[in-house]
Formats: sequence, C-alpha cells, structure tokens
Amino acid sequence: MLSVAPWLFGLSVLGHLFMVAFQTKMTMIDLLVYRNGSPRLFQGDLYEWRLDQYADVFPLPFTYPPFAAAIFTPMSWVPWEASRWIWQLLCLGCLYYIVHVTLKLLKLQDPRRVMMWTALTLWIEPVRTTLNYGQINLVLVAILIGTLASARNWVGGVGVGFAAGIKLTPAISGLYFLIQRRWMAAVWSFVAFVVVYGIGWAISPSQSDKFWFQLLGDASRVGPVGSAINQSLRGALSRTVGYDVKTGAIYIVAVLVAAALTWFAVSRTKDVLALIVSVQMLGLLVSPISWSHHWVWMVPALLWLVYEGGHLLCKITAGLWVVLTGGYLISFLLLAQPNIWDFPRPWIFVLLGWGYPAAGMLTLVAIGLATRRERNELLSGDEEAADGEPSRVAG
Repeated sequence: MLSVAPWLFGLSVLGHLFMVAFQTKMTMIDLLVYRNGSPRLFQGDLYEWRLDQYADVFPLPFTYPPFAAAIFTPMSWVPWEASRWIWQLLCLGCLYYIVHVTLKLLKLQDPRRVMMWTALTLWIEPVRTTLNYGQINLVLVAILIGTLASARNWVGGVGVGFAAGIKLTPAISGLYFLIQRRWMAAVWSFVAFVVVYGIGWAISPSQSDKFWFQLLGDASRVGPVGSAINQSLRGALSRTVGYDVKTGAIYIVAVLVAAALTWFAVSRTKDVLALIVSVQMLGLLVSPISWSHHWVWMVPALLWLVYEGGHLLCKITAGLWVVLTGGYLISFLLLAQPNIWDFPRPWIFVLLGWGYPAAGMLTLVAIGLATRRERNELLSGDEEAADGEPSRVAG
C-alpha cells in the first residue's frame, strides 16, 4: 500500500481541486461569512450583521470573537475566487501537517505513510464538510496539535491561547497542560488568551463586550441545537427527548460521565497523543455545539486507535469511526430533515444521531483500556526481569 501512496495522494488532491473548480455544492458558505462579515468589526456592527444568502432558512451571523474578525479581514481584500483557492490550499496543507505530526508522535515518520493517510482522510465526512463549508477546523487542529506536541511551555501555551482567541472551543486544550502538570504552559496559554482578547477589545470595545458578556452563552444563535449536524452530547440528548436539555439533570449527568471517561483515559498514561486526543474528545462531547465538521479530531484519534491501541476495543472503535465518517452518516440524517430547524424523531434516526458522541465516548474507553494494558505489561516485564536476576549474597 505504501508503495502506491504518492500516486494515491496525487489523485486524491487532484480530485479535490477538481471539485473546488467545478463542484457547485462546495459553497464555502462559512468562509463567505468570515470574509464578508469580518470588516464589520471596524464599523461597529459585527454581531448585528447577517449573511442573507440563505435568509429563507437561517441568515448566518458571525459567531466568533472579535480577534477572529481581525484575523479574517485581509481575506476581504482579495476577490472571492482567490479567497476560495487560498483557503482550500491552506486547509489541504493543514490536513497533511495534522497527519504528519500525528504519525511523528506515533514514531511512524515514513513520508509515504503520511501521504497515504492524508489521501484517505481527505474524503471522510468531517474533513469533507470542513472543506465544503470553508470552515476553520483544520487550521485550528493543525495549530493545536503542532503546539501541544512541543516540549516548550511557551509554544504550547501560546498556541492554545491564540486558537482560543479565534474560536473559544480550543480553550479545552488547557486541560492537557493541567493533566501533565505543566503549570507554566497553562500560564502561557492564559497570558496569550488575555493578549488576544485585549487586541479585540482595543479594536472595538463595544463589540468585544457584546460577544463576551451577552452572546457567549446563547448556543441557539449559532444554529439549531437539536439538528443532526450537532453531534455533541447536548445535541444527541435533545434529539432523544425532544427538547433542549441545556439546564436539565440528564445533561449534567452526561457531562459527568464524559468527564469520568476522560479521567479513565488519561489517568494512567504519559502517551502525548493519547492525552491530546482524550482532551479533545471531551471538548467535543461537552460543548453545547459540536457540528459534524468539528470532529476532524477523529483523524488523529483514528490513527492512534489503528497503530497504538493494542486492545480489541481499539480496533472495533477504529472500524466504527471508518463506517460513521466514511459512510457520511450525518449527511444522510440531514437529508431526512425538512430543514435544519425541524428534525424527525423516529427511533432509528434518534439512534443514528448518537453516532459521533457514542464513538467519542467509546474512544475514551478504548484509550483507557489500551494504556492500562500496556502499563500492566510493562510492569509485568519489569517484575520478570527482577525475578531473573541472580541473587546477591553479602560476603
């Protein structure tokens, strides 16, 4: 397989670029929001602005912090077609980098293996929807996995703070530093976040205050919580019971279960990739909104399960991820909805709507079992080595 990896990579990338050039369904609607909405930061009405291209369904607002708008503003200085191509090439590079860093952490640095996995994961649902919508997920994952893997505290901390200033959800990555007791990295992430917040506030105090103190907790503003595209625990539970569970005991219990599973996954290992993946799975599960394209973190998760997970459950979980994301489950469920706000609730759709959250929780269990098994084998090996040493008698 590795011998044909360069050819597979070339054909995969060319196929994607062909779609960018000729596929009308690649609307890159989110990129259009980033590009067209961001200049409104400097006009003082960023969060009142709406993209009216799809006003009949949901007029899309700008939902990120002011710093993100400042970052995206230069995109509005170039023509739309140029923006599309720049963004797609950037995202392709980020996917390659994500796979490269993941395999490096797994000590599998053959460039052909990187090309093979990049070619394959380019066509799974979270990556495809990120590219089709023109989303920022691949860029953020590349920033986070690259900086979290660094041994330098300031690099990791600045990476997390910077990413959280663009989109708040990466802030969960700070938990990785706390688990590793890298206190200075946690401090650096806080400092970087404060600086990024300060930049946004300096550009527009009114818009910064509005985002951080008025809009931040309003999940419905960014879209329908119960739609199948929201693959968080809150989304799955809301589809199950028929209403938003944001303040219910059932949601609190689910969050506590996810936290417990994360602790089970991380408490007995120093495996950097396992820790990173576990923390990100927790973030995706407990976030109010985790669109299907947010789940690009399953790329490094899948690679860990395939190459590092010696437990049978790791192989089963890897297979489940391939079926879910390769079979475009969420796209199928969305087709069954009359629109993004109204969704049918027959039991089969409710069950399938648990796809990503169930696989995410199963990933945490698999990591916990695999790392404990590896640790027990190492301890057993040490005991056998000690038993095999000749006894020493004092003379």
